[in-house]
Amino acid sequence: MEPLAPNSIRRFSPMNKQGGAQILIVDDDESICRFLNSLLNKKGYECTTATSAADARKYMNAQNFDLILCDINMPGESGMEFIRYSLAEYPETAVIMVTAVDDPEIADTALEIGAYGYIIKPFKPNELMINVDNALRRRKLEIDNRLHRENLEKVVLERTEELQVTLNDLQNTMDGIIRAMAKTVEMRDPYTAGHQRRVSRLAGAIAQEVDLPENQIHGIKMAGHIHDLGKLSVPAEILSKPDRLTDVEFSLIKAHPQEGYDILKGIDFPWPIAQIVYQHHERMDGSGYPQGLSGEGILLEARIMAVADVVEAMSSHRPYRPALGIEAALEEISKNSGVHYDPDAVDACLRLFKEKGFELSKRNYDY
Repeated sequence: MEPLAPNSIRRFSPMNKQGGAQILIVDDDESICRFLNSLLNKKGYECTTATSAADARKYMNAQNFDLILCDINMPGESGMEFIRYSLAEYPETAVIMVTAVDDPEIADTALEIGAYGYIIKPFKPNELMINVDNALRRRKLEIDNRLHRENLEKVVLERTEELQVTLNDLQNTMDGIIRAMAKTVEMRDPYTAGHQRRVSRLAGAIAQEVDLPENQIHGIKMAGHIHDLGKLSVPAEILSKPDRLTDVEFSLIKAHPQEGYDILKGIDFPWPIAQIVYQHHERMDGSGYPQGLSGEGILLEARIMAVADVVEAMSSHRPYRPALGIEAALEEISKNSGVHYDPDAVDACLRLFKEKGFELSKRNYDY
């Protein structure tokens, strides 16, 4: 039997109902095409037939098909090559092989690459219809499941975006509250105006230098803005006293980490800000205050804050002494690395100033 010419590919309309599944029949035997078309038409399916893979490709480029029934041995492109193409380019189209090739290995290969079934000629009509119906049901379930997953992913994405907006708003509110607290401290103590901002900036740079996560860096910077919040409880005349402090006055100053902690401990920040404020005067050897913590018993964020606080304080003017300068500050942390100060934080701070040109005097603060 001569194969049909490309222009003679036949299109049939359903006999029993409109809107049936669209099925493409690909077989070089025209009698098989006619038989399959007649059988499927009676069940309400709409069929298109082609006697070569080349003809079938033309129809697939022109319309969508729900199912392909394909022979294996055909002139030109084989059925196996054709279904590889079909499954790659039209993954939502189901494929059933209908062939006289009774070879388990070929059958396994066809199923492995995605065919829904492998029917050997000659076949019983009921056998074919059961395979067709099952393939179409399976295809519908797979498409429905995919659409359901995509819809769920879309909903999750939308909810995640909404949640992120809410979290950003909350974080902005928290940041605003922290900055307001910081300004309140600095209004009472003009001599240390900018100290907390500079400590925040340096502590954040050290945290970044030791490669902490971005969220943790942000928490350290926020804590830096209010690390001296407890000085609100210290009389202003003591904070600005130009002479050496008495023991009693110094004891009031030393209470500011505890006072700051007491103010902040009831606020549910996403970072351990209250503990950082509480511990920023602790020292690695246990000689700090107010708790006498040592080593890794001190939060890493507080150890970083301690280094930044000392460097900024020694570099800046105080009512009772002139600025000692950055070199003296760096010498202090270098000499006491591992004794008073965390070695990793010290090394990072030294790199910032000596290798990377960090300057405390830059006014690119967060507020």
